[in-house]
Amino acid sequence: MVSESGMERSGSQPPRGDISDLLGKKVVILTFGCTYNHGDTRNLEGVLARQGCTITGSVADADAVIVNTCTVVGPTERKMLRVLRECRDMPLYVTGCMPPVQREEILTVCDPVFLSPRDITDTWRKGATFIPHETGIVQLSRGCPGACTYCITRVARGPLVSYPEEEILHCIRNQAGSGSIEIRLTAQDCSAWGKDRGSSLPALLERIGSLPGKFRIRVGMMNPATILPILDTLPDSFRYQNIFRFAHIPVQSGSDRILRSMGRGYTRDDVIEIVRVFRKSLPGITIATDVIAGFPGEDNDDLAATCDLLDAIMPAKVNITRYSRRPHTPAAEMKDHPGRVKKKRSRLLQRHAEALYRNLNKALLGRDAAVMVTERIRPGTVLARTDSYTGIVLRQDLPVGTELKVRPVEDRTYFFIGEIVR
Repeated sequence: MVSESGMERSGSQPPRGDISDLLGKKVVILTFGCTYNHGDTRNLEGVLARQGCTITGSVADADAVIVNTCTVVGPTERKMLRVLRECRDMPLYVTGCMPPVQREEILTVCDPVFLSPRDITDTWRKGATFIPHETGIVQLSRGCPGACTYCITRVARGPLVSYPEEEILHCIRNQAGSGSIEIRLTAQDCSAWGKDRGSSLPALLERIGSLPGKFRIRVGMMNPATILPILDTLPDSFRYQNIFRFAHIPVQSGSDRILRSMGRGYTRDDVIEIVRVFRKSLPGITIATDVIAGFPGEDNDDLAATCDLLDAIMPAKVNITRYSRRPHTPAAEMKDHPGRVKKKRSRLLQRHAEALYRNLNKALLGRDAAVMVTERIRPGTVLARTDSYTGIVLRQDLPVGTELKVRPVEDRTYFFIGEIVR
């Protein structure tokens, strides 16, 4: 990696350091945030392994600490600063989304070496060591083409840069060949992949669907605005046996007025149509979504519209986040709600979502399902997934990759406890 000097403005790459001085050292990587951040850590592990480093899980046992930061909401930012303060007396390296947009805040609590995620990934793509993991992560791109008014991540990560199709396929083959059963495709917006390369996500999934091997692909978050131009072909590209019938489509609000204020680029009716087309093409597909509670300007009617939209699309998972003002975003200039209002609304949305889960789960409880074991939770307990990504916990010691038939016997709202059908 090439070192850079000089102060840069927020939103661009900050001055970067060089990790070559970690050659042969014992390093701990503390990773926070989304699947994409964890993918950056996997890349970093490969770069460090090529340098003869040892990865340890303990700060006390390490010669140096690397913190892969997240700053998507205020509470996470505060947690990052606490972690950095606790590690400031050790050789400390900082990467992730925080340095490009909040370098000055970091420097108030520590004086680390900054590592660019882009440099890490580019170095890894040139031939760093591949580290096997039970659950694989493959990054499709960096950045996104969106203009969401609340999002600091798009400022930190920049515009969309899609990675080459052959490189993605190579990563999937590599991870499947090393024993990864579930492989997660991740990006700031998966359905935007290929827009800058003259290709599209359906074309990529068609190639992935023809790959041999015993693995399952989970496609990550897809923005409704970038789904709409490819809606005619996207659902059908999920038909392959090695692709989970699972679509994560973040709606954020059910109010068209709030969606315009958010800069999301679609309407409530667009979301309903997207889900309708997916379910027509793939009956039984699992829909997951995201909702922001208490966005500036949101009133009780807007909140009711969000609940109505959830009723219309019936998601099996709703990730609810209280709006958090982020620096360098247009929404930061809008009048915020008091914390108590956002807390109340998020709890209401959570109760509403859990009622939907219980209704959906009634249809699955007691019905035999074919599953594949994808993850060891603890000794004697594993997690298995149906083709539609429903999670069923089995109190059995089974190898990852085992295929069997199970019966969900206990509804735990977010997953089932299951029994093996003999």
